[in-house]
Amino acid sequence: MSDLKADLLRELHHGKLLVLPNAWDEASAELVVHMGFPVVATSSAAVADALGYEDGERAPWREMFAAVARIARAVPVPVTVDAEAGYGLEPDQLVAELLTAGAVGCNLEDTDHRAGGLVAAPAQADRLAAIRAAAGESLVLNARIDTFLPPSGFSGAERADEAIRRGRLYREAGADCVYPIGISTAADLGKVVAGVPGPVNGNTGAELELDTLAALGVARVSFGPRFYRAGMAAMRGSLAELRIAAGMEVPGARAAGR
Repeated sequence: MSDLKADLLRELHHGKLLVLPNAWDEASAELVVHMGFPVVATSSAAVADALGYEDGERAPWREMFAAVARIARAVPVPVTVDAEAGYGLEPDQLVAELLTAGAVGCNLEDTDHRAGGLVAAPAQADRLAAIRAAAGESLVLNARIDTFLPPSGFSGAERADEAIRRGRLYREAGADCVYPIGISTAADLGKVVAGVPGPVNGNTGAELELDTLAALGVARVSFGPRFYRAGMAAMRGSLAELRIAAGMEVPGARAAGR
């Protein structure tokens, strides 16, 4: 069954834009499926925050994978996991933990959470190749490229150029898809899509609505912790309204009025 789900997830990268609203627990995952989306993707930032930790591999990996397992048990569709940089696990163990949790896909980023900056591209490609060898076709690998994030040290046009270089290496290593996160312009994203053979994951933004992403040839789009944070913001607003209705002072109102 897991191989069939992996095959389905892989196939969905070819054709119509694959839209992945990211979930963080069983209820959010079930809602994604109920609303007709064919795949559940997790957000590491949202899962970690819901568990009481900050993003960036600060949550214990066992707790993160336990959350994934609960999600995978709750839904009948393929589940792909934001596995950050792999939590320092060796390729064989990382693959085993993902498959045991019920995942059939994962994001793996090239940020180095311990040393800072990015992992050298050849080293990251070697790691992806080892993960592919351990997983066979049982996992759909989405190789995240972090050159557009400030900690990468890249700027200007070199961000896209380096993303293309890394994307090609990662694809050659066996990645099914590459994910140049943080791109905000159609020009940059279009350049990467044109420069890297195979599927590319994008994000929406002011210049990047779903129809624009599709026109650029993007294969899949994900939203990270956006829906989780929107839910918390909506709850905060409702609680403020409730305090006013109950005749209670809204926190911060006195300070704001000084």
